[in-house]
Amino acid sequence: MKRLSALLILCLIATLVQAQQGRVVVAQDGSGDYTSIQAAVDVVPSFPEKRVEIFIKNGIYREKIIIPTWKSNLSFIGEDKYKTIIRWDDHSGKGDINTFTSYTVLVQGNDFRAENITFENSAGRTVGQAVALHVEADRCVFEDCRIIGDQDTLYAGVNGSRQYYRNCYIEGTTDFIFGPATAVFENCIIHCKKNSYITAASTPEGQAFGFVFLNCTVTASEEATKVYLGRPWRPYAKTVFISTKLGKHIRPEGWHNWSKPEAEKTAFYAEYKSIGPGAAPKARVSWAKQLKRREARKYTVNNILSGNDGWKVISE
Repeated sequence: MKRLSALLILCLIATLVQAQQGRVVVAQDGSGDYTSIQAAVDVVPSFPEKRVEIFIKNGIYREKIIIPTWKSNLSFIGEDKYKTIIRWDDHSGKGDINTFTSYTVLVQGNDFRAENITFENSAGRTVGQAVALHVEADRCVFEDCRIIGDQDTLYAGVNGSRQYYRNCYIEGTTDFIFGPATAVFENCIIHCKKNSYITAASTPEGQAFGFVFLNCTVTASEEATKVYLGRPWRPYAKTVFISTKLGKHIRPEGWHNWSKPEAEKTAFYAEYKSIGPGAAPKARVSWAKQLKRREARKYTVNNILSGNDGWKVISE
């Protein structure tokens, strides 16, 4: 018994050392350091001086994961984005769960990065709000990820958070990209699953940018034939689509005021060079904007996300 305990202690020490050196492996078959992603997160030192990579081998990980504020500079690297899946099924109204606690993964630690991962909420369409990925941290990057759900798939919060999504696939039904963050979606596929609204920004008053879609493609299921680009969750919502391909399911008017006519004076909804059958600049609501070339120039990844600390997402 004493020998077993000593072995367990040695294994824990070895894993802690490995985490401090920058890499931990998660594998359901036992071939890694842990079989649970949360266990791997927990072993990472608080506020590590250098980035720690958690490499996640293929498998469906049924976990509700929290990356707390003191677990910064953390990376999730999946083996295959189609086969490395983090799945949970909480939803609003399930016990004491609400929209903001329904997440599958909650990111609170700054400078988080994820690659080749599927974040999924599998609660289904009939249960209301069910968040797959809830991001509160600052300077977060998601590349080649899939974010899967129905209503309220991706919560991009909180005020001041900056988030970058590149080559990602995001799907949902109603308001499935929502929140107050400054978030850039570049070369992403945005997939609409029913007639509803894509975005519901709650951009704070005075924040320079809200949601910006650069060179994205907006697709739809056969069921989705009348979809709005967005509606204002809060009065100063900001959402802009730049050089994005819009499917025929996008409604000609483009935007909805959420039955808040006063929001038409404060929200900022705009497009620049939308293409595809859903691009209808002359038919858009009168209070939305078609950007001029000089106005569109400021919508670069680094300019949008640089903030007061000069964060550079893309090397120049």
